[in-house]
Amino acid sequence: MTVEELKPIIESLIYVSEEPITVKQLSSLLDGESVDDIQTATDQLVEEFDARAGGLELRQLAGGYRITTRPEHSEYVRRYLKSQPSARLSLAALETLAVIAYKQPITIPEILEIRGVTSTSAIKTLLDRRLIVAKGHKQVVGRPMLYGTSKDFLIHFGLNDLSELPNLEDFEDLMTS
Repeated sequence: MTVEELKPIIESLIYVSEEPITVKQLSSLLDGESVDDIQTATDQLVEEFDARAGGLELRQLAGGYRITTRPEHSEYVRRYLKSQPSARLSLAALETLAVIAYKQPITIPEILEIRGVTSTSAIKTLLDRRLIVAKGHKQVVGRPMLYGTSKDFLIHFGLNDLSELPNLEDFEDLMTS
């Protein structure tokens, strides 16, 4: 297939995928098509979405591609979503999630040491919402469970990888200002 023939197929697959879909996944679905052609077609789709300047964009998230709403329309999307039943996180869950995101892999006692309060219910909430996952056991006495962020965390917060998290120094500057 030509790149022009690949583009509508790739766009359809990205649209119906519940998770960001990678070029490797697209390649396995499109038997016989070169990874280079698939990447070229995907890059062209990103450019076409950008050139159109519509309400949607094709973004790279969590190592794959996903169709999302444009950030400049977030206020209208937020209004709509506020009219729907929500599943917000508590302040405790957000604090715990931030500690895990920046210090992963981390154990519950280590989270307690940083936050100063017990985080077991927040951990359960974050696990239930699939924002964090167990990453194994720490090789110390008692072998406590290690936790880290999940792919769903990256998707939920619109990140391609953890390097896109704000620097902790930026927060320290805000606190001293």
